[in-house]
Amino acid sequence: MKQTQNDNVVAIIGAGPVGVAAAAQLLQKGLTPIVLEKGNSAGRAIQEWGHVRVFTPWQLMTDPSVTTLLDDAGWAEPDAESVPTGQEFVDQYLMPATSITLLKDHIKFGAEVIAVSKRGLSKSVSRGRDNAPFSVHYVTADGVRHVFEAGAVIDASGTWSNPNPIGADGLPVPGEEEAKTHIFHAIPDTLGADRKLYEGKSTLVLGGGHSATNVVLDLLQLRRGNPSTQIFWGLRHNTMEKLLSSAGLNKELPERAALGTAAKEAIDAGSLDLLAPMRVERITKADGKLKVSLMVADQPREITVDRIVVNTGFSADLDILRELRLDLDDVVESPRLLAPMIDPNLHSCGSVPAHGVEELSHPDKNFFIVGMKSYGRAPTFLMRTGYAQVHSITDSLAGVVTEMPLEQIAPACCIGEDGAEFNCGGKLEANPDPARIYGAPQQQASSCCGSEDSSPDSASSYSPAQENAAGCCGSYGSGEDAATASSGCCGSSQKPEAAAKQANCCT
Repeated sequence: MKQTQNDNVVAIIGAGPVGVAAAAQLLQKGLTPIVLEKGNSAGRAIQEWGHVRVFTPWQLMTDPSVTTLLDDAGWAEPDAESVPTGQEFVDQYLMPATSITLLKDHIKFGAEVIAVSKRGLSKSVSRGRDNAPFSVHYVTADGVRHVFEAGAVIDASGTWSNPNPIGADGLPVPGEEEAKTHIFHAIPDTLGADRKLYEGKSTLVLGGGHSATNVVLDLLQLRRGNPSTQIFWGLRHNTMEKLLSSAGLNKELPERAALGTAAKEAIDAGSLDLLAPMRVERITKADGKLKVSLMVADQPREITVDRIVVNTGFSADLDILRELRLDLDDVVESPRLLAPMIDPNLHSCGSVPAHGVEELSHPDKNFFIVGMKSYGRAPTFLMRTGYAQVHSITDSLAGVVTEMPLEQIAPACCIGEDGAEFNCGGKLEANPDPARIYGAPQQQASSCCGSEDSSPDSASSYSPAQENAAGCCGSYGSGEDAATASSGCCGSSQKPEAAAKQANCCT
């Protein structure tokens, strides 16, 4: 791969869906992307949960710039209405995009970015900083360190490599590190490659979102064939209502709604032990098993399990950016202007106002964090939001003025006091027009469903933006840090009596 050094070069960290979309958009606008991916192929992180079927149909998972390149290369487009697994998404979209299109000459695999800085300038040096190019350091599989320069950097590296620990305080609980060989973060392939680790064994699943529900349902399937399979499901908050809601993405995406229904049936049948509200106090290894000390509904309890599956979310790893000047929110760890739009302390569902280059910029000009990583500790990210983010950024880098605000494709996702649904910035469309997605007028979005509460919880002091960022259907504010919010999309209601009036709707 030829590595030119000029202002037209844009380094992209990560060849996931958002990074690939950024590269395609840059190519179409006459700039030179250089994508560095530490894996041996595109979508490395997605392949680790490739056995999981997503909730979203193909028509809502692709970027128009990428599909244009694929069409030019003779791509066989999947059925727009079908719902792929993670591996199918990689095999039928990301792999072709990075191997048979013009993008193939702009991606370097097996290249792990270890640091980004300004050429010849540490973080503390101001003189000449704005005019200095970025210095991107990466290591290849042979252990050799390389450096190249770029006029801009887009960090689309995601959060997959930085899962949240078990502790509700954002830290590992005592014994967690020692037990890590028995702990799995994400969704194991319990019906396939990982079957022997779970069938006939006892497992504690932690998390209140749809990822945890997926794991529980797979374990229940194992239990039907082997009744000695034992399942504990631990939720920090009693958030089953969001899984059963008939609103939001649960309404628009039947695959997602079915998870909640199946989980509720299993609980009613006594097929699993639901522990809620719960927090883990300590883990002790004993005779090849784990003794887990819990507090369940404020009462101590101890269980013994073979494995723990943790689905409590991920957060951004910022270590490679320590020599850059960033403007990040103290609570969410997202770009400061984006934070009030996504903070789980303020939001209880998935509406995110249109945002782009302005909200994603940092003091070091032309450096951007996009995709899931841009959301920091917030669990509300949607793939199409990332595509819209990089559309705005690549327009800016190419000197193109985006005249209309970017439209966010968000579902109606809130339930009011009387049970009526509200529109949260536009519903999912069956056949969205790419030109309109990226350029059509959009009704001004203040918050998901709006809120009259201009004084949300003091844990997040966003002024004056907080007036327009209060939580969907009201803000319940608990002072709880975003890292301890429910792993399900958008956090959780902080008042139990209000939980049934909300939908959690955007993972």
